[in-house]
Amino acid sequence: MARPSTQQQRRREVVDAALAAAAEHGLRNLSLTDVAHQAGVTRGALLYYYEDLDAILVEAHAAGMRRVGSERAALVAQAGSPAAQLAVAVSAGLPDGPDDALMRLLYEFDVLAGKSPLHDELVQTLYREQLELFRGILAAGVDSGDFALTGPIDDIAMNFVALEDAYGLHIVAGGSISVDDARRAIALFARQAGAPFPDPLG
Repeated sequence: MARPSTQQQRRREVVDAALAAAAEHGLRNLSLTDVAHQAGVTRGALLYYYEDLDAILVEAHAAGMRRVGSERAALVAQAGSPAAQLAVAVSAGLPDGPDDALMRLLYEFDVLAGKSPLHDELVQTLYREQLELFRGILAAGVDSGDFALTGPIDDIAMNFVALEDAYGLHIVAGGSISVDDARRAIALFARQAGAPFPDPLG
């Protein structure tokens, strides 16, 4: 039996293979065989580490949640002012580009909501984490006097999440919206909402 460190590495490799296979075949059409081919192993080898395809996808989903949730929150906590925190939150919440397989899979899980109670709960948990992150930053900005919000804090936080999700979906879909376009547009909304933050593009 593989040692724990080796098992963890193999499990990460399987998740990476699932992300790559999902990007090629789409989540709806993805099979365990597709993941095995991508990983260069047999189906039996995959089943040594995971019970089935859904177990692999749950771990991939959880990895995406950590990136947009706890890992992003840690980056935000390292920023100084609420304005800087908001800039970090926006940048870290968007995909890296059209080829960002992990973020693409997250959006596919959103589209397929209702098919799996477990994935539904993960989707809702991630939404709550996104909302609380923006609420916290906005509240801190109001308390410090950096922000003068033009509307209710809950509504503004909801709009940040909605813009992040909508622009992110367009980015991974390879549409006409780039990462820079999305950052600039969200920065404009932030200024209009009374929560300006430094836009790296000016």
